[in-house]
Amino acid sequence: MGIDTIIFYSLAVGLTIFSFIKSKEKTKKAFVKAWRAFENILPQLIGIMILVGVALALLDPATIAVIIGAESGWLGVTLATLIGAITLMPGFVAFPTAALLLSSGAGYMQIGAFVSSLMMVGTVTLPVEFKYFGKKTALLRNAFALLFALAVAFVIGKVMGEI
Repeated sequence: MGIDTIIFYSLAVGLTIFSFIKSKEKTKKAFVKAWRAFENILPQLIGIMILVGVALALLDPATIAVIIGAESGWLGVTLATLIGAITLMPGFVAFPTAALLLSSGAGYMQIGAFVSSLMMVGTVTLPVEFKYFGKKTALLRNAFALLFALAVAFVIGKVMGEI
């Protein structure tokens, strides 16, 4: 465990104790709200963890490297962008998933495109966007988000020396 982790945990514990001393009622309410939020997120989290676990079990690091590794080039970037665009995953799961994929052989450009499109492109939520923003605006927003994901991959590729 790094020093920064120790500092953040100590800070969290210290501020929680301070909050409890200041107002037991508010602190208890905060814990109840946090627990309810955790319960609401848990099914998604478990589902995604199972999906990623199965994918990592079925695909060995060599296969991941071939599909979305640094050597896969722009084909891998395109595939990662499309997978990210159609996947609905909260950010707190996306980043650990990206780290797992990186440690299993994925390339930085590909992961940059995957996470960018995952966070910004709303293929699954497109019907809701149509309802609130209109078809043209929703399609334009998603098209620009896809282009931005590719731009992110390009910049990361340049910085990391993959291009």
